[in-house]
Order: sequence, then C-alpha cells, then structure tokens
Amino acid sequence: MTTTSTGTDWRAWQESWDRQQEWYMPDREERFRIMLDMVESLVGTTPRVLDLACGTGTVTARLLARLPGATSTGVDLDPALLTIAEGTFAGDGRVTLVAADLKDPDWRAGLPHDSYDAVLTATALHWLHSEPLAALYGQIAELVRDGGVFMNADHMIDDSTPRINAAERALRHARMDQAKAGGALDWAEWWRLAAQDPVLAGPTARRFEIYGEHADGDMPSPSWHARVLREKGFGEARPVWCSPSDTLLLALK
Repeated sequence: MTTTSTGTDWRAWQESWDRQQEWYMPDREERFRIMLDMVESLVGTTPRVLDLACGTGTVTARLLARLPGATSTGVDLDPALLTIAEGTFAGDGRVTLVAADLKDPDWRAGLPHDSYDAVLTATALHWLHSEPLAALYGQIAELVRDGGVFMNADHMIDDSTPRINAAERALRHARMDQAKAGGALDWAEWWRLAAQDPVLAGPTARRFEIYGEHADGDMPSPSWHARVLREKGFGEARPVWCSPSDTLLLALK
C-alpha cells in the first residue's frame, strides 16, 4: 500500500481487504445491501449500531455511507485490522472502536452503551464453536433493545445435503482458482503484505500471536442459529438472504 505525506493510505488498505474477501465471497456486497435494507426497515435511518468482530470496519463503512445519521461501535480483538479501522475512521465522531475478546465473559464492559438498535456481524463468528457461540448469542440478546435486530452473515452449512454442498464447493473453488490466476490476493498473501508494511508489521505480528495462522470453529445450519437465537431471547429469527454456502440470518427482539 502507499504511504502519503500525511501517513498511511488507510482507505487503500480497507479496499484491499474487501477485494481479498471478495475472492472468497463474490456476492459479499449483496449480503451487505440486504443487511442495511433490514436495518433501515426495522430500526430506521439513525440507528445506534454495534459492529461485532468489525475487522477493518467493512460493515461500519457501508452503514455510514447508506445511513449518514447512524452511529457505530466496532468491536474486535485483531490489532492489525483494528489499526486499519482506526486509520480509516480517524476524526469521525460517529465511530467508536473497542478492543475486546468475544470469548471473554466481560467483553461488553468496554462498550460505550448498554443497548443498541442493531448488532451486525459478517463472516466472523464461524471461528467460534457452538457452545461459546450460543453463549455469545445470549449476551447479544441482552444488548439489543426491544424491537431491535441482530444480523449474522456467515458460513452456515446444512450437513443434510452433502452432494449439493460438494458440488457448490467444487464450482466455487474452481472459480477462485481462476481469479487467483488473474492476480487476486488470498488470505495468506494479504497477510504477507501486511507483515511487510512498516506501520502494520507490529500489529500483524501481535495478531498471529493471538490467533495463529487460522482457526475455524463450527459452522452449524441456519436452523440451528435461528433456534438458538429464539432460545436466547429473540422473538423471531430466520434467514433473509442466502447463497449456496452462506446465510444472512436476522433475529428480531
């Protein structure tokens, strides 16, 4: 990435993260569009939002572009991605960023508010196994106000359809290979570049001390997510968008 006379080009880093993620999820922007449609339709145009496991602030950036009157609290543990988010939103009073570990029972202690109109997360919680994820859903339910929403866009696999899953996976990976041949960055290459950047090298090293190379938890079905969210205090829960491998699940308090 480039460095200007005023510092690192944080927007370029933000965009490079988006392009890397799109290599895995070509329909990524569509899920964000539906997510924000549902935010606007259910809680209005000036929501107080919690961007959970916010990373570089992808959801927050799209939220504020779509709904300028919104405010967002971004929470993450990754020091490299939070560094990019901090640079991207520097000086924007609508955005607060908090470093916290979602597996820590007290992760909510650093939040600036006790309740939110919407809690949003995308492609982040699949690294949790089912038991801690269910516990997290209970904590989220306590943060969402009555009439508020929680939305999780992530990998949600239905193990009852193995042949469909295998066919979708084979085609998706073939297309990813084509994109890679055309110069697309994958996860490992993106992090290699971050580790070489003079500003991000330190935070990237700390990031790998925390997480290791990569870790995936469970990826239960959309029906599991909907059932658990209802058990944890949401009145309604169902998918509002899906692709063959991913689902945007909405829970209404």
